[in-house]
Amino acid sequence: MRDYDEWSATCDTLHAHTQVLGKLAVALAPPEPQLQHTALRLTARGWETRPLSSPNGSGSFGVALDLHAHEAVVEHADGRVQRIALTPNRAVADVTSDVLAAVRGIAGDVEINPKPQEVAWETPLDEDTGHATYDPAAVEDYFRAATSAALVLEAFRAPWRGRSTPVNAWWGHLDLAVNLFSGRPAQPPSDDFLMRNGGDAEQIAVGWWPGDERHPSPAFFGYAYPAPADVAERDVSPGHYDEALGEYVLEMAAAAATPDPHGTALDFARAVGRQCMTACEWDPALAGSLDGTPPPVT
Repeated sequence: MRDYDEWSATCDTLHAHTQVLGKLAVALAPPEPQLQHTALRLTARGWETRPLSSPNGSGSFGVALDLHAHEAVVEHADGRVQRIALTPNRAVADVTSDVLAAVRGIAGDVEINPKPQEVAWETPLDEDTGHATYDPAAVEDYFRAATSAALVLEAFRAPWRGRSTPVNAWWGHLDLAVNLFSGRPAQPPSDDFLMRNGGDAEQIAVGWWPGDERHPSPAFFGYAYPAPADVAERDVSPGHYDEALGEYVLEMAAAAATPDPHGTALDFARAVGRQCMTACEWDPALAGSLDGTPPPVT
């Protein structure tokens, strides 16, 4: 997959579109611990909400970014559907307005907070005419990479017998991530809304993101919260600790250069899990399940 600086304009536009879906989940999904209700999913066609309750009481609906057809799709459970084209020169403001109009037409009135979150720009989504670049080839390249990364994260999570998340698609940083939980509470790192709600439990996160201005190369990442004191000395081969990011990192290109890219990335994910669980003194029996001890039921 290309580095961020090769497709940054399209990446930021796509990122803004995912935020519209996320804002709908914030408005309509029942609240869950660690803000899990706000997460999206990566499916065979792109980014999607889970089924959301229709404000008019008519049932449920979902919204997707179909990255094959390059459309935003608003679909009611009764089969009604509206499609909005994601064209090369269509501003985020126009797509946002059309998506919200489609939702209101299919499922009833809904309001979102249009202020983007965890991004470098502040223009409300429904006023954003600056992000209008959409290169279908770059999006398809991204989606292939994201799909292969999601398979790694699914395999990492599969044997774990404690509480975990699905492979979430997070619209704040445009990343995919799995979180494993020890079952113990944690002190949030700050009183910020996101930190207060997302950081109130001991957890280990392993994920993937397509790169950004700080780190242009697509990469797998991992970290523990709270972080162990010797975080930088832990061996997470074939990855390494990135001081600037404060996370363990394996460049996707480095994994792709090996005979088994999937296996290499999975080795990194498991190394992060083992090292963090040991350092943070998680239950050894629970930690053993990460490697399939006991094995999954067959």
